[in-house]
Amino acid sequence: MKRQFYIVLICFGTLLFPQVSSAQEDLNAKPDDDLGDVSDAYQEHFFEALKQKGIENYQRAVDNLLECIEMDDSDAILYFELGKNYNNLKNFGAAEDALKIAVSKIPDNEWFLDELYSTYIQQKEYKKAIKTVKQLVKYHPSYREDLANIYMQTGDFKEALKVLDELDEELGITKDRDILRNRIYNATGQKKDQIENLEERVDKHPDSEDTYLRLIYRYSESGELKKAFETAKKLLEVNPKSELVHLALYKFYLQEGSNDKAIKSMKIALQSSQINPESKIKVLADFVKFVAKNQQYEQDLVDVTSMLTKIESSGKTLVELAQYYLLKGEKQKALNFYEEALQKEEENFGILRNIILLHIDLQQFTQAEQKSAEGLEIFPSQPVLYLANGVALNYLNRPKDAINSLEMGLDYIIEDTKMEIDFYKQLAKAYTANNNLSKAKTFTDKANKLEGSN
Repeated sequence: MKRQFYIVLICFGTLLFPQVSSAQEDLNAKPDDDLGDVSDAYQEHFFEALKQKGIENYQRAVDNLLECIEMDDSDAILYFELGKNYNNLKNFGAAEDALKIAVSKIPDNEWFLDELYSTYIQQKEYKKAIKTVKQLVKYHPSYREDLANIYMQTGDFKEALKVLDELDEELGITKDRDILRNRIYNATGQKKDQIENLEERVDKHPDSEDTYLRLIYRYSESGELKKAFETAKKLLEVNPKSELVHLALYKFYLQEGSNDKAIKSMKIALQSSQINPESKIKVLADFVKFVAKNQQYEQDLVDVTSMLTKIESSGKTLVELAQYYLLKGEKQKALNFYEEALQKEEENFGILRNIILLHIDLQQFTQAEQKSAEGLEIFPSQPVLYLANGVALNYLNRPKDAINSLEMGLDYIIEDTKMEIDFYKQLAKAYTANNNLSKAKTFTDKANKLEGSN
């Protein structure tokens, strides 16, 4: 009966490791009535336990497993299943007890040990977890990374680094282990050790671009800019095709006044497919600031920005260029680039607001009125759009429309005294144009009162 029971369970997908005892019945023999009844009940409770666990009724599963154990406690799988159900019930003490019995019956079972390890981790019983995970290491190297993580949790940083060093030596460097390594260095303040580790890696793997880049970053972070610059130049020497290095190089070239080299590095970085858009925006922002002071390079900026807008869907590059022309006071050029940016990011409120304000600044009131009206369809709770719309309507000599827009917008102002004053002044202007001098005075008084209190 038991052998048949195990075969059924294996088909069911349950992880079993049957131990056939000498007391097991002969399959060809006629079963004893009592033993047969017990075996049938045993199987019934076990399958019921599996069923209840499957529908997440863990306590019922536990009850049925305990019934099985009362009939026959020789099977380690019972305690394994019991431990898993107790874990699901967050009864970690009972789970630990059950799983320890399972492990005592089959000491080298990976699944039993792994579940016990999980129990200790959930309880933050890290010392017990270390003992268990050391037994699991022989099954998979990934458990050694778990061991390093636990050492990190217990503050045993020396042992954690030792495990990481062994893994790096045997399996090669990985991003996940480096993240853990950096967390340890940050926790201990061992910046010097961190740099020394990277220096050793560069010596061992002189063709590793990533290691050079990490070392450049750490030198820069520690204020060792000369070493960072030398390392960047060394990387370019060993890997002339490196594009990522130019994220650092252009800054160093700017600092030493090598403007042509800086421009070249910025162009490489901005055109690189390996560099993410966020980093490119930072480079472009530095490019814009540089050109604002060195206008002989303006055409380089325009050329590279034009190229970027063709290959990237974001309007951020156009915004950077618009802001550059704003700094120069060339508002119409700035407006043109903002409008191009809005075509790429149609629901970007910041870009839309800047366009409307520039229309007003350039006395393009018809366009300002149209844009602000369109904006209110998308952003109906933005008071600045009502204000801009009211301003444009006042200049277009449409005071009644201006009053409607401005009075509606007042409801959306939240703790912004300056904007409230602007609304009152525009309302006073609109009511004056509409020959309602009493109302105009009311809003003028409100504006003056707020200005006086500030």
